[in-house]
Amino acid sequence: MPRVWDVPVHDSTRVRDVRVAAEAAATLAGLDDRRCAAAALVATELATNLLKHAAGGQVLIDVVVPAVLGPGRDDARVVQVAALDHGPGIPDVPAALRDGFTTTRSLGAGLGTCLRLADDFDLYSAPGRGTVAVARVGGVRADGVPVAAPYGQTPGGDAQDPGAAGVRAGGVNIPFAGAEYSGDAWTCVRTDGRMTLMLADGLGHGPEAARASTTAVEALREAAHLTPAEALRRLHGALGGTRGAAVAVAQLDTRAERLRFAGIGNVGARLREGGTWRSLLSRPGIVGVHRPGTLREEDLAWGADRLLILHTDGLPSRWIPPSDPGLLASDPAVTAAVTIRDASSPARPVRDDTAVAVLTPTPPDRP
Repeated sequence: MPRVWDVPVHDSTRVRDVRVAAEAAATLAGLDDRRCAAAALVATELATNLLKHAAGGQVLIDVVVPAVLGPGRDDARVVQVAALDHGPGIPDVPAALRDGFTTTRSLGAGLGTCLRLADDFDLYSAPGRGTVAVARVGGVRADGVPVAAPYGQTPGGDAQDPGAAGVRAGGVNIPFAGAEYSGDAWTCVRTDGRMTLMLADGLGHGPEAARASTTAVEALREAAHLTPAEALRRLHGALGGTRGAAVAVAQLDTRAERLRFAGIGNVGARLREGGTWRSLLSRPGIVGVHRPGTLREEDLAWGADRLLILHTDGLPSRWIPPSDPGLLASDPAVTAAVTIRDASSPARPVRDDTAVAVLTPTPPDRP
């Protein structure tokens, strides 16, 4: 079962905890010493920035699939570091990413260092609402291409399937009460021009819930060539020896520009079409325990204005989807992190593991 590190950063002693967590995640991802050191430094810089500029925040470290999948990447795993805060925000993001820029009389190398060392880096900041930054650090393929880098930034783009470069997937996972393992899990698999995004919520929380959702992730790798409804039937059999899970599967045909969706249980799904959001409905049941006799599969158009959010019930029932156009063009893991951050508050404490996974087109001005 994969670890998820949730480190609150409210004093300097937690910066070391963030670095140690990043090193452990890099080892879990199989990174070499050089990339392990890069992941640790990126995590350290992001944690230090939380203290300097936001009086603290939260760092989430996980081992995930790359945001853009293609040949040689289906089995790749990268370290993802997400830093969330409710601070004053960054008035000028491009300036903050330049080395030497500082508002605290420091060396001003923090975000610039992250941008250089990470294979994939993005941040979103809103004045008065805070900042979310996401960095990914991965290994290097045999041809020298970093597995976490988006196509277009490095050699080795996906000439066989250009549609793969036109869509990105990402997510954020927060274990309940700082536990080592989350009962939620997400993954994305690419097969024959299709991108299949899945989010599973193991029944309850703790190690047994994590085992159920991890089983769903492993089973999807063998079922991603199927339609979402057929994949759920396959997952139902695979989860038979577990306590079961709520599962949602969304599959994008990048050539036909069609999105198919099916779900069992209370994993939520919302699709943005233009400027409006619609809910996609799942059937009642628990994958691995009780599967409905028939599965409703939605077939929807996909385009440059679409954005899909899958979420577990860790989010409050009345959460509001993001609306800022700048955020909608961000890295999908950034969108996921902002969704979680802005949906929670001290008045509405989280009562379960929380995960959000996002599928979004790649904006035309981004690789």
